[in-house]
Amino acid sequence: MSGVSTPQYTHAQKAAAVIVAMGTEKASQLYQYMDPADVEQLTLEVAKLGYLNADVTEDILNEFYQECMTSKAVTEGGLEYARAVLERAYDAQTAENLLNKITKSMKNREFAFLNKADDRSLMAALQHERAQTIALVLSYIDPLKAATVIEELEPERQVQVVENIACMESASPEAVKIIESEIEKKFANILVSNNVKVGGIDYVADVMNNLDRSSEKGIFDRLSSRNEELADEIRKRMFVFEDIITMDDRSVQRFLRDCDQRDLVLALKGSNAEVANKIFANMSVRMAQSIQDDLEITTNVRIRDVEDAQQRIVEVIRDLEEKNQLIIIKGGKDEIIA
Repeated sequence: MSGVSTPQYTHAQKAAAVIVAMGTEKASQLYQYMDPADVEQLTLEVAKLGYLNADVTEDILNEFYQECMTSKAVTEGGLEYARAVLERAYDAQTAENLLNKITKSMKNREFAFLNKADDRSLMAALQHERAQTIALVLSYIDPLKAATVIEELEPERQVQVVENIACMESASPEAVKIIESEIEKKFANILVSNNVKVGGIDYVADVMNNLDRSSEKGIFDRLSSRNEELADEIRKRMFVFEDIITMDDRSVQRFLRDCDQRDLVLALKGSNAEVANKIFANMSVRMAQSIQDDLEITTNVRIRDVEDAQQRIVEVIRDLEEKNQLIIIKGGKDEIIA
């Protein structure tokens, strides 16, 4: 490979470069298998492409070849087979990067139509499906859209769907084919050829961040009664220590009153400058000086101790939010009236 960097080129421009390099005959054959809208966009990019030197073209073609090889290995043998093949051809890190890129691309490409569906149509298609089916479908779409659907479900089904999404790790081709057969009248052309990572606790935390507070509280109350460990794990992912920078000053001042000073020292020892500045800006001068003095003499701190202290502070914040004594802004839905 020539080593020329190509990040300045968009995916569409790289696709255009590949089409040009293929020549008109092969390109026209490829067009037959493409969506008309994609052909139109690609043709426009080809027209705008201009001149690419040989080194840049070589790098783009090499990148295209790697992705094709990765996609073929994934499709034929699944992720583990693909990883074994790629690690023989490249180093482990390159193989992992290629796999991440391809699986994300496959997920986005194959289920993009779900994000195009309006909320009402999506809800109408899913409302009578099993919780497992709804969870699988929602795992492929934008968290905000998924949250909109969950808000419309009955309380018990909300919990079932959230629990299924959180516990989900991968979707087999067979499982998605079942989904296809059940809702094919509503959504056609679901094509899956590989296990792709979907759902999971991080994803469901993202969904929960976009729910209205009433639905969120109801789901957690019921989920805690049947699976307290899972409910706590989801809560941990919903608000992390670094999210303090999104809080209003009054809320920061409120939780600081309930925090142990030793926890603040340990937490700040492992925080970034933005979080530290936010916290210090909402302290009294005397308290800020006291913590600064403690920070200077606190050395050789274990990362685990820092993380535990940060988690205790987050728990203080969550507890105060449940008591309506401070505000956590979630998912862009909250508007603050001063």
